[in-house]
Amino acid sequence: MLEAVWIGFAFSLGMLVRMVGLPPLVGYLAAGFVISAAQPQLNLPQGEHIINHISHFGVLLLLFTVGLKLNFRSLLKPEVLGGSFVHFAFSTLLYAPIIYFVFDPGWYNALMLGEALAFSSTVLAAKVLESKREIRAFHGRVAIGILIMQDLIAMLVMSLANGTSPSPWALLVFVLPLLRPLLFKLFDLTGHDELMILFGILLAVVVGGQGFELVGLSGELGALVFGALLASHPRAGELAKSLWSIKEFFLVGFFLQIGLGGLPDANAVLFAGLMTLLLPLKGVLFFLLLIYFKLRARSAYLAGLTLTNYSEFGLIVVSVVMPQFLIPLALTVALSFVLSAPLNRIAHPLYDKLASRLLPLERDIHHPDEAPVSLGDAEVLIMGMGRTGTAAYEYLQHKTHLAALDSDPAKVLSHQQQGLNVFFADAEDQILWQGLDLSKIKAVLLCMSDLEAKLIAARKLRDAGFGGLIVSHSMHNDEAKAIIAAGADHTYLTMSEAGLGLAERVRQHISL
Repeated sequence: MLEAVWIGFAFSLGMLVRMVGLPPLVGYLAAGFVISAAQPQLNLPQGEHIINHISHFGVLLLLFTVGLKLNFRSLLKPEVLGGSFVHFAFSTLLYAPIIYFVFDPGWYNALMLGEALAFSSTVLAAKVLESKREIRAFHGRVAIGILIMQDLIAMLVMSLANGTSPSPWALLVFVLPLLRPLLFKLFDLTGHDELMILFGILLAVVVGGQGFELVGLSGELGALVFGALLASHPRAGELAKSLWSIKEFFLVGFFLQIGLGGLPDANAVLFAGLMTLLLPLKGVLFFLLLIYFKLRARSAYLAGLTLTNYSEFGLIVVSVVMPQFLIPLALTVALSFVLSAPLNRIAHPLYDKLASRLLPLERDIHHPDEAPVSLGDAEVLIMGMGRTGTAAYEYLQHKTHLAALDSDPAKVLSHQQQGLNVFFADAEDQILWQGLDLSKIKAVLLCMSDLEAKLIAARKLRDAGFGGLIVSHSMHNDEAKAIIAAGADHTYLTMSEAGLGLAERVRQHISL
């Protein structure tokens, strides 16, 4: 009963902070601390109330859905390997001496705390990227790749510090790819309803989560791995979308649990305050490292800002190795969430203001995220090559010269292999609009799924002097009005147009 009251209280604070423009997770964190302050006797031991289970399920489901959108080849990129290992080493060397000389916990504890603070939050970063639909964007893939490598480092640190090692049965993990055909077949048999959702939960929580823990590995890693095994299935996106609401509910428990960990004392507040002041250095280091590994300033900035927070995985490391530091670190992680979430919400407008200072730091070389400057002889430009954009391309490709842009590198490569004239670019990248030659373009179709991307694209097109036709699609009438106000000539409501199309087919068939 108490847990239901807590969840209701978390909902209330989540709704309250959302009304003032902050992400609901800030309210969930605050709810946990308020409950701890008001009734500390209700804090049950770890694992003995439903909040812990809700929290754990939420993390597993989140990482499973991240895995559904993961490409393992992205982990072998220099920016991912270098950004994770070099940043971990530098951050540890930065934090450990400061912690030692200010708080005097001993060199071993200072080193372990430094390592815990070197990690970034997989839960928060994945949630932020998912909410902005940027997990598949170039900077999103880089950030998620670095987070996965950090999680692997964290598990290694825990094993070494705790003196434990995985079971010999853990070697069976390397044969899991052989199960992919079986998993695909089971996935196909589940259909599109509740059985598909249950299949996803089974893989994330039972097979991945519990299965990996039984052989001495992280359950979080197991959920991620099984999601990744299904990533290439044609219906992986459908499963991820179906699990969205479920994992959102369970993640309330995760953020609430952080606050329920206990009330901080004066030393904990001092520790959290100092580490929060050092948080920008973490983001700057990520930015500089990614610039060094040839990324453009915009991608380095967006990926670095996503990673500028402290990690719940660090809490796991500390809880295993030195639990006496758990409350100070929990407060530190909570404060980093409070700062990071609103900053990521305004990441793109903030970059527009900082671009003039960040662009000179780019290396004068070829960048893996280079934006196109020419669209050839194309007369129609399609932005966003999801289902809507791809359908528009297929309809127009034999009627006019086409070019298309998409921010998902894997999607771009797939279309290019089919012979389509598709380029990698992000509609929200101001450098794209400064260098792109639009002189031959007569019409632009905005087919991106994200409203903000469509608004920015419409504004940037008009600011760049484009006087041709801009057409967009939208799911909601209020969004359609906003897109028109941003510069589009026409916005079509997707569901309404689908209904009209069906009605037209009926009219033709019965000759009305």
